Amino acid sequence: MHYAIVTETYPPEVNGVALTVQSLEQGLRTRGHEVSVVRPRQDAASAPDPGETLVRGIALPRYPGLRAGLPATGTLAKAWTASRPDAVYIATEGPLGWSALRVARRLGIPVATGFHTRFDEYMRDYRMPWLELVALRWMRHFHNRAGATLVPTRELEAFLDGAGFRRVRRLPRAVDTQLFDPARRDAALRAELGVSEGSPMLVYVGRIAAEKNLALAVRAFRMLQARRPDARYVWVGDGPMRETLQRQNPDFVFTGVQRGEALARLFACADLFVFPSRTETFGNVTLEAMASGVPVVAYDYGAAREHLRDGLHGAAVTPDDEAAFLAAVVRIGGDDEAMRAMGRAARESVLGLSPQRVAEDFDRLLAGLGTEGMRHVDRAAA
Repeated sequence: MHYAIVTETYPPEVNGVALTVQSLEQGLRTRGHEVSVVRPRQDAASAPDPGETLVRGIALPRYPGLRAGLPATGTLAKAWTASRPDAVYIATEGPLGWSALRVARRLGIPVATGFHTRFDEYMRDYRMPWLELVALRWMRHFHNRAGATLVPTRELEAFLDGAGFRRVRRLPRAVDTQLFDPARRDAALRAELGVSEGSPMLVYVGRIAAEKNLALAVRAFRMLQARRPDARYVWVGDGPMRETLQRQNPDFVFTGVQRGEALARLFACADLFVFPSRTETFGNVTLEAMASGVPVVAYDYGAAREHLRDGLHGAAVTPDDEAAFLAAVVRIGGDDEAMRAMGRAARESVLGLSPQRVAEDFDRLLAGLGTEGMRHVDRAAA
């Protein structure tokens, strides 16, 4: 089979969407399929790899290093007429995604979309709450024109079903438990980070930006630190709030963006992962922490709702209950034995999550879209 994947973010950019899309692409290739990727050119010197189509893009405000793809209707029509995909997967709802959707429908190519980002909830975090419903309607209009909309959790599937999204299908996520492994814990690296033996190391991994609710993480750490003065906080990632956080918290350690084994070593060196975000559709970092043998404190939705068992793997806190979130960080972070036991249980719980199974399910879903599904979409959108 020949599949086309259209995305406005892709490695070396580091974010959940980029890494998930790359994993899906690699899974399809491993299964013997031809995969062509359409994405924005990340810099002027970029040259396409075999099977890639690079299109023009523009920088995203507040997202340094990320680019939105500009419409590429003519380019895609020419490419897909010359080498017609059996199905198209569109991972992002930007201008490039819209043009890909139009071309696929015009050529009668089955298409699925991925719901990766709660842009409606971002409006609240960027102080534009009046645009939440507008953003949700815009996303619904986009996704309802596809043969299927893929989501990672039962919770999100139920929400979209209730919000008028049609043909929502769940495609579970997995984690590389060979890469993210407690065996990568490194006393020398902890020492480099300024963490003494026996001291609790908290870690945050992700974009350092307003939508991640990071002020709550800082408050939680300060409350723990009042009881455990030896506690240290390591921040992995980058974003528009990094400079301010560094200035306000000179005792925090900021490593910048980390990938692959370097990221896995940092996770394994941690004792508690604190993740206060309220806008994730999933949150791959939750599974990466659990696979690394690190307990998690997170709000009870996304990956935490799907995989984290409260009291066993850390704490899954009722959304927006800040007092309970703070209490969980202090309670768990102050108990070394509990952190170790929860970390072992977290690791054990994700060992059965198979990237190969995700690739198989993704392959089956794309192959099953079929022309009948496209006719149904055409009738519904008419």
